[in-house]
Order: sequence, then C-alpha cells, then structure tokens
Amino acid sequence: METEFEKFAGFQWDEGNSHKNLLKHHVEDWECEQVFFNEPLLVLDDPKHSIVEKQWAAFGRTDRQRLLVVIFTRRGKLLRVISAREMNRKEKTFYEETT
Repeated sequence: METEFEKFAGFQWDEGNSHKNLLKHHVEDWECEQVFFNEPLLVLDDPKHSIVEKQWAAFGRTDRQRLLVVIFTRRGKLLRVISAREMNRKEKTFYEETT
C-alpha cells in the first residue's frame, strides 16, 4: 500500500531554514533528505505541533546509519523540513522496537 509520502517530488529549503539544523543540531540538509529514502522509515502524526499546519515526525536513518528525527510538513508535492536532530535514547528504543 502506497503512503502519501511516497509520492513527494522533492524538498523545499528556504534561506531562513536551510542551515538551522546544522547550526543547532549538527545535522546537514542532505542527511535530513536521506532519512526519507532509507528503510525502515517510521512517520507519525505530530498533533502537538500541528496547530497552524499539519506536521509529521519521521524517524529514520541516514546512509551512515545516523538515527534522526525529522519534523516536517508538506507544501504541495514537496516536503519542508522544520527541524532535525539525533534521536534520544528513548526514541531509539521506540524506533528499534517498532520497526
């Protein structure tokens, strides 16, 4: 069964958000993108932060097996990354047990 995230066409990076994750969490933009192409990928609704627009939390890994949480929204067929950081210990356990 195909999910709505399998039909996205790319990523949207704006100047104000482009390097925020690198400066704050040491996560490169290209690492955020890799999470969506590697398995296993776990995407959960983020209702706590979906006040203005719907947001999701993607739990996944980079090509180098770095475990990340990527908060994102959709803009048409593009995914817009809001924030990204390494999973904490509780999130790693949840990710490994769920996937």
